[in-house]
Amino acid sequence: MASSTFSSKCTDPKWVCHPKRFAVSSNNGRISRLAFLRTPRLGCSSMRSRKLCITNVSSDQTQGQKEPVNQGEDALGIFTPDAASVASSIKYHAEFTPSFAPEKFELPKAYYATAESVRDSLIINWNSTYDYYEKMNAKQAYYLSLEYLQGRALLNAIGNLDLTGAYAEALKKLGHNLEDVASQEPDAALGNGGLGRLASCFLDSLATLNYPAWGYGLRYRYGLFKQRITKEGQEEVAENWLEMGNPWEIVRNDVTYLVKFFGEVATGPDGSKNWVGGEDIIAVAYDVPIPGYRTKTTINLRLWSTKVTSEEFDLHSFNAGDHAKAYAALNNAEKICYILYPGDESVGGKTLRLKQQYTLCSASLQDIIARFEKRSGDHVDWKNLPEKVAVQMNDTHPTLCIPELIRILVDVKNLSWEEAWKITQRTVAYTNHTVLPEALEKWSLDLLQKLLPRHVEIIKMIDEELIDTIIAEYGMKDLSVLHQKLKEMRILDNVELPDSVKTLLLEVESAIPTEEAVASQVEEEEEKKEEEEEEPEVEIKGGDEEEEEGEDSKAIDEEDQVIVKKKSLFDPDPKQPKLVRMANLCIAGGFAVNGVAEIHSEIVKEEVFNEFYKLWPEKFQNKTNGVTPRRWIRFCNPDLSKILTKWIGTDDWTINMEKLGLLRKFADNEDLQLEWREAKRKNKMKVAAFLKDKTGYTVNPDAMFDVQVKRIHEYKRQLLNIMGIVYRYKKMKEMSPGDRQRSFVPRVCIFGGKAFATYVQAKRIVKFIRDVGATVNNDPEIGDLLKVVFVPDYNVSVAEVLIPGSELSQHISTAGMEASGTSNMKFSMNGCILIGTLDGANVEIREEVGEDNFFLFGARADEIADLRKERAEGKFVADRRFEEVKAFVRSGVFGPYNYDELMGSLEGNEGYGRADFFLVGKDFPSYLECQEKVDEAYRDQQRWTKMSILNTAGSYKFSSDRTIHEYAKDIWGIDPILLP
Repeated sequence: MASSTFSSKCTDPKWVCHPKRFAVSSNNGRISRLAFLRTPRLGCSSMRSRKLCITNVSSDQTQGQKEPVNQGEDALGIFTPDAASVASSIKYHAEFTPSFAPEKFELPKAYYATAESVRDSLIINWNSTYDYYEKMNAKQAYYLSLEYLQGRALLNAIGNLDLTGAYAEALKKLGHNLEDVASQEPDAALGNGGLGRLASCFLDSLATLNYPAWGYGLRYRYGLFKQRITKEGQEEVAENWLEMGNPWEIVRNDVTYLVKFFGEVATGPDGSKNWVGGEDIIAVAYDVPIPGYRTKTTINLRLWSTKVTSEEFDLHSFNAGDHAKAYAALNNAEKICYILYPGDESVGGKTLRLKQQYTLCSASLQDIIARFEKRSGDHVDWKNLPEKVAVQMNDTHPTLCIPELIRILVDVKNLSWEEAWKITQRTVAYTNHTVLPEALEKWSLDLLQKLLPRHVEIIKMIDEELIDTIIAEYGMKDLSVLHQKLKEMRILDNVELPDSVKTLLLEVESAIPTEEAVASQVEEEEEKKEEEEEEPEVEIKGGDEEEEEGEDSKAIDEEDQVIVKKKSLFDPDPKQPKLVRMANLCIAGGFAVNGVAEIHSEIVKEEVFNEFYKLWPEKFQNKTNGVTPRRWIRFCNPDLSKILTKWIGTDDWTINMEKLGLLRKFADNEDLQLEWREAKRKNKMKVAAFLKDKTGYTVNPDAMFDVQVKRIHEYKRQLLNIMGIVYRYKKMKEMSPGDRQRSFVPRVCIFGGKAFATYVQAKRIVKFIRDVGATVNNDPEIGDLLKVVFVPDYNVSVAEVLIPGSELSQHISTAGMEASGTSNMKFSMNGCILIGTLDGANVEIREEVGEDNFFLFGARADEIADLRKERAEGKFVADRRFEEVKAFVRSGVFGPYNYDELMGSLEGNEGYGRADFFLVGKDFPSYLECQEKVDEAYRDQQRWTKMSILNTAGSYKFSSDRTIHEYAKDIWGIDPILLP
């Protein structure tokens, strides 16, 4: 991107008159960071009258260089701002980039001014990065995701720039603490869970490793929702993260694209297609800089917001008093980017979700194409697009970029279908994140036809291409086999076959006698035989009569063909909906499909998409997820980071995680173990203070901190966890005080996560956890021996507090249901020991940290199908303890709420919402026995500390740096570009 695109030039006339108010140092033509000298301390009087002195820091020999900003010589310029210049920069923004009243310099204003000060540095590196990318014209990766769960940006940005010390000291001089200032930043509400957090980790690693890449997403005004925990359970309220503005983003009012909905497709005289009429909205770019760690590379996250032109405002209706009509077009456009995952129970909700997905795809693809054309110059060779562009679809949400890319190439750039199809298949790749059938998106064909008529035409053509490929591969000899292949693999589900294929199949089917025809023939032959036995004399008929018999036979044959046609194996069921299977479209339209953990990728190949794997085995890969060690160890756990650097001998582990493996040889060292436990206890004290502030509960920091934080879902089995706690509580109540103390290790059981607003069962689980906590935490007999705390509004910032202080982390999903998980990686990195099933990345974590350092329980993935069958047949016999817990819950000990529906979901042999589909009852005995082993291990703190150290030492594989290297090499085909 040209520097002008990212420029932060001032256009105010008064600034043109005073060019010396700011200066930028340069060295051999390279731009360095803006820096500022000391100015008077902020106060009411100084705010009214002030002389601001700003100069080139690189020429000021008194400025220190305490913190190198890059590995390698002069990677970020020739100087590093010290505390004085940083303080001047902050004061400059407090006065000249005001978002708050001038009288005071309180925390909100301090945060905003500090963030804008950091952004100055990022913009310079940002511009340099994309100027150089433009010059090199290198292949770039474009990551499309409906979610980016970024967390707070301030501490991450100054940490990546190695300016934490300078900013901490500068703010101290200005009367504030860096942590207090950073706490003013709201979490960007751009994601929900692991999918969005993964995307943000990937951007961090892409920048750190100097890979040319962009991220694309939507700028949600309210995000998902803010969660409150009340007596009634979860309450959803609108998120207000943009209420005070966002200092990290820069609106690009000159980067806009038209996005169309509805309308119809017109065919020109030459056969060309033109999508006309309908509803037009405008997508506007908001750019967010993503800095790499100790590198000049700063990449871009481009978020789209939506609006309409001013002409769409109905001034006549407004003046006539019909204000709703006047604002209709504006509101219709803006609501696309209001909420992440709007409820889709209604047609309006489904339509809005599809609009979101298409807006992301259309605006991003148009932008990618525009950038490709700009880099190509006067002659654009579209065959080179896959050599310069790789588009990664993060889950199925961006699937529509496949037909959208074809639409642009065919309808706008005038390529042939064959050319566009081949280019698309070499440009787009797909990451699968789920094996849950309900999460593999299927959209109504009728809704798509209404909303995106041109794209449905293209999807039907892709479906026909796929059908032709399947027929070419498997032939038409065995129609039952072909039917099974098409049923599994077609993009269009329960939709008539294309006419060409239908005709071909009819010819083949007509040559095969139907069951009715065969039965009829057998019956006729038997009747004829009986007649012959009764009348042995044969009457010879004349020729005319023979012809008549032949005509009758022909008529019967034709009738048989009619029967075939009416009851063809391939006919759709009129009682079932017509659907578009987005995952199938992703696989057919892309060149690579990857799972996100070894076990998940095997399930994808062997079960979920086995037919596609047999057809295109070369497309399928595994890319085990990872998380960035900068945010998830270095910045959120400074005490542990110091220990790692001391014992490893370098802080290079932050970008070379393999060096964590060196800790293994020190795992038994008493000095290391002592330091390790002290760091963990400091973090637990922070957690205890946090819980007191957020929930009002006081917890004992010497108890084991047992944590399960993730999206609330039945397959993640928070219900198994809380029922295990209920069993623990019940047993405690049955014991004497002395026996209690001897039998149980004190625990603080912490939950966090959001249930989707319309997911009733998940919301019941949230209420159940809250009710159990309200009872247990106020039971004087139990005291500090057991506490149950639900942390409201779980997000990245909460995770950054909880994870460093956690000692046991629960990753207990039904085996085969979790694609990967990433929180398990974060916990393990921070020396937290996992209890879990062999699911997702748990399998690989257990291999890396050692089987003795992972608490394993539960059924395995290959056993699940038989166990569900056993349940459906009524053969399952529940463990006595499981039945005890259900009865205990139903007794009303946790309040008056009727939990029959929740407990009922764990009973019965079949039926929706019953039959314990996620096998809580089956795994319950194994889970309890495993928890006894946890207590036993925790009593031996030396053993526990060693296990903790070995978890951190074995977590090096789960850095997102490793994952990104694999994507870059095996899928995208991009190379690092080091800025000069």
